[in-house]
Amino acid sequence: MVITEVSALSRECNSWREELRNQRDRLTGAKLKLRDLSANQTNPDILTEIEHLDNQFHIQLINVHDLKHSIKRHDKKIQDERMISDGLVTDDTLAVHENLFDDFQRLEHTLHGIRQEFDYFIRHAG
Repeated sequence: MVITEVSALSRECNSWREELRNQRDRLTGAKLKLRDLSANQTNPDILTEIEHLDNQFHIQLINVHDLKHSIKRHDKKIQDERMISDGLVTDDTLAVHENLFDDFQRLEHTLHGIRQEFDYFIRHAG
C-alpha cells in the first residue's frame, strides 16, 4: 500500500509539472499576443495596461519555472527515498509534497485571475 502511495505521489508530481508546462505555453502565447497588440498602439492607457499585463506574465513565468523545478527536485527525492527505504518516504517528504500542492493550487488561482484580466483586456482593447 505504501508503495502505491509513493507511486501516486510521483504521478501527482508529473501531472503538476505537465500542467505547469501548459501554463508556461499559455503565458508565452499571451505575451506574444500583447506584443502584437502593442506594435501599433498609441493610446497611453492601453499601453500602460499592456505593460502591466506583460510584467504579470513575466513574473508568473518565473513562478511557473521555479515551482516546476521544485516539484522535479521533490520527485527525485521521492524516488531516492523509495529506493533506499524499501518504498517508504519520510514524513518530511510527505509534508513537502503537501506544501508543493498548496503552492501549485495558489499559482493556478493566480494564473486564472491573470487570464481573466487578460481576456477582459483583449475583448475591450480591440
